[in-house]
Amino acid sequence: MTEHITPPPPPEEVVGRVDPVHPQKEQKKPLTPAPKRHGVLLGITAIVIALGLSGGLYYYMHQQAQRQSANIDLLQTQIAAMQKQYQQEQQQWQQTQVQQGKAQSAAEQQIATLTRQSDEMREKLATISNGDSQTWLLAQADFLVKMAGRKLWSDKDVTTAVALLKSADMSLADMHDPSLIDVRRALTHDISTLAAVNQIDFDGIILKVNQLADQVDNLRLADNDTNEAPMDDNDTAVSASLSEWRQNLIKSWHNFLSDFITIRRRDSTAEPLLAPNQDVYLRENIRSRLLIAAQAIPRHQNEIYKQSLETAAVWVRAYFDDNDPSTKAFLEQLDALSKQSISMDVPTELESQALLEKVMQTRVRNLLAQPSATPQEG
Repeated sequence: MTEHITPPPPPEEVVGRVDPVHPQKEQKKPLTPAPKRHGVLLGITAIVIALGLSGGLYYYMHQQAQRQSANIDLLQTQIAAMQKQYQQEQQQWQQTQVQQGKAQSAAEQQIATLTRQSDEMREKLATISNGDSQTWLLAQADFLVKMAGRKLWSDKDVTTAVALLKSADMSLADMHDPSLIDVRRALTHDISTLAAVNQIDFDGIILKVNQLADQVDNLRLADNDTNEAPMDDNDTAVSASLSEWRQNLIKSWHNFLSDFITIRRRDSTAEPLLAPNQDVYLRENIRSRLLIAAQAIPRHQNEIYKQSLETAAVWVRAYFDDNDPSTKAFLEQLDALSKQSISMDVPTELESQALLEKVMQTRVRNLLAQPSATPQEG
């Protein structure tokens, strides 16, 4: 190996020299302290910096560790909350599934019950339609009798009611059932009773009233200048005798007053005279009364019908010429229509309706209401 020889220090760095008297004793020279202190300061500074960096790094790492620990705790809390929420939702879902299962089961049971009842009703209807056609004829007769009652009491249509009752009797006759003889006897009695009812031609009466309403414009107003004689019928001529000067004076005075005041006799029940051009309103009022009477006919409002016609007759007699032939004919028709009653005395009930109702209750409705042979499931 090659030895490393340390070179001698430079002359200025010699720290001492050999004394010629005492060659073994080395004389020391004082060293300069500045470079040594500078190094110490640098070392201390480096140590302080290192310690500061180490402390800062430790503090930073500690803070990071705390933050991570807090984040971990927060995440654990959130995870626990989510797990709890998930468990709750899972329980709710399970409860919903259970409820839906119960509802579906109840619905299936209800559907099964309705299906069974529908099958039973279908079988009953098939039995009625296929095996017992007479029941349908009986139901048809019951329906026809009820319709006859409605036409009789609502519309006062006796003709249609009789036709419906005859159709019901024909349906019962097609059954060839001797047990229904009482019902057919009641039907015959009802038909005879309705045939004896006095028929009223409501359509004809309405046409007559409407025809009178069209003739109102042809009526002639009364002449207001007739009967202009004064109430005093004494002779108004002046006498030539001087002895009758008092009578002549009175007659002259009356003649003078007659030019200003004229007194005419009129019936006490007459209405006031019409103003010029007011007859249009009078004719319209009479026509409106006649239309009210026409509307009361199908409603069988007898009082309104008669009152409207009587009012129209009073107005015609008060304001129109009674001697005119058209007015006379108009009033004669009004009087004849006023005497015509629009109400009918129809029976309040049909004897056959109650008997048919009882038969229907026995034969049809009890058949449909029979309980099923299969017990109903709860």
